Amino acid sequence: MRITVYDVLSTLAAGMTVAEVLNDFPYLTPEDIQACFAFAAERERSMLVAVA
Repeated sequence: MRITVYDVLSTLAAGMTVAEVLNDFPYLTPEDIQACFAFAAERERSMLVAVA
């Protein structure tokens, strides 16, 4: 089974703890959660914003 980075981050943003996410999705590991954070941080860093 697969879960998207968006789904992981959305559940955390909604107030779930990492422990709750890991409990709800037992196939995820703490390293998977960290990888989601790293992915989001890198994506944010690489985004360009055009100012008009």
